[in-house]
Amino acid sequence: MKEKKLCIIVPAYNEAESIEKVINNIITNYSCYDYVIVNDGSTDNTADICRNKGYNIIDLPVNLGLTGAFQTGLKWALKQEYEYVIQLDGDGQHDPRYIEGMLELADSENLDIVIGSRFVGEKKPFSLRMFGSKIIDLIIRIKSGKRLSDPTSGMRLFNRKVVKVMSHDINMGPEPDTVAYLIKCGAKVKEYKVEMSDRETGESYLNLSNSIKYMWKMCFSILIFQNFRERKKI
Repeated sequence: MKEKKLCIIVPAYNEAESIEKVINNIITNYSCYDYVIVNDGSTDNTADICRNKGYNIIDLPVNLGLTGAFQTGLKWALKQEYEYVIQLDGDGQHDPRYIEGMLELADSENLDIVIGSRFVGEKKPFSLRMFGSKIIDLIIRIKSGKRLSDPTSGMRLFNRKVVKVMSHDINMGPEPDTVAYLIKCGAKVKEYKVEMSDRETGESYLNLSNSIKYMWKMCFSILIFQNFRERKKI
């Protein structure tokens, strides 16, 4: 694999129970890829574990949220001249074994974004979160004409062109509304079939209340807010 081909960005907030397993898996089994952990002001010992293990870490002094942490990783990867970046969550839900296929798809079809999807060719299970995912997919189709079976997937690969755009816009987080906006800007996007693990430790912030808030926030952003954003050609 060509030097500086891809960097794995691992945003981490209070992932002390899982971060060692995630990073050791990358180092042991996927050493062809570089990685960087962005510790987002964790209040547990995530940072201590990473430093003691000698992991590659950017240690933010305060919690910036997922957007701020991910953009920090993007800026670092851009400075290091990587061709692609991919986000893997620090809780271990995303499996690095799919990176090779996602990267090959991006290369072969000259794609700007590849989304790791759980539902390519499959029916979504019934749940409130999956209902929200269907609504977001419908709105993205209405606004951009693009169907995404798993728009809320956090396992996304971006090429350098998109990284340049995302890293310099405070409103561009690793979320479905950003993907919808980038599609309207001309980004070529495709999904790649993956399987994801359940979170083994800790708790997701997307409980019932937060899931509803998240869905409405994404819907409002895609339907309303993006109409007032300047289109940046990809």
